[in-house]
Amino acid sequence: MQKMAFTMQSIRLKPAHITALKTLIHLVSMGFLAMLTFQLLSGRLGADPVQGLSHFTGKAALNTLFITLLVSPVAKLLKQGALVKVRRVLGLYSFFWAALHLLVYVLLDLNLNWSLLASEIAERPYLTIGAVCWLILFALAITSTQGMQRKLGKRWQQLHYWVYLVAVLAPVHYYWSVKSGIVEPALYIAGALMLLSFRRKTFKRWLPKFPQHTPSEER
Repeated sequence: MQKMAFTMQSIRLKPAHITALKTLIHLVSMGFLAMLTFQLLSGRLGADPVQGLSHFTGKAALNTLFITLLVSPVAKLLKQGALVKVRRVLGLYSFFWAALHLLVYVLLDLNLNWSLLASEIAERPYLTIGAVCWLILFALAITSTQGMQRKLGKRWQQLHYWVYLVAVLAPVHYYWSVKSGIVEPALYIAGALMLLSFRRKTFKRWLPKFPQHTPSEER
């Protein structure tokens, strides 16, 4: 692992490499969408296709979010700062899958009954958490452009820190939504905590700094 990291550090990523990585992300994401479409049309989503669609899109959103959060630690480890340029496209795909996840629920489960959607979100905690996650991802998606970054200034980074809350709440939403088989959701919660542990320095900056008293000041 250290040898591979050293090798990567000796290679400088160029704009062409970043373009290739973004192209790969598009191809893989569209490949998964094609696979989902094929499974749906061929009846391979199980006895309850709606549940299969919901499960697939939800996990795709969560997996893509985790990969997005993994970019910065990997870029730091390999000393490849240019690698963070792929975060935006990954983040947008995370929202893309989250949007499909919501569409499946609203269109196929609730038949576009918006009043029922509101009551379900209010009455079911796992849906409340899911709605919070979706709204945060939506806000991050529409402010992900360089224009919005310049317009918001320092507030842009403060807004995008909310992705850490999504990283915690989305696995909890998954955990509460399943009726059985809680091992996989529990692993996602553990994965989220691991990803957040890479940001220890960031979280420490948010903690209040208490004045330190020297022994002579103590009474």
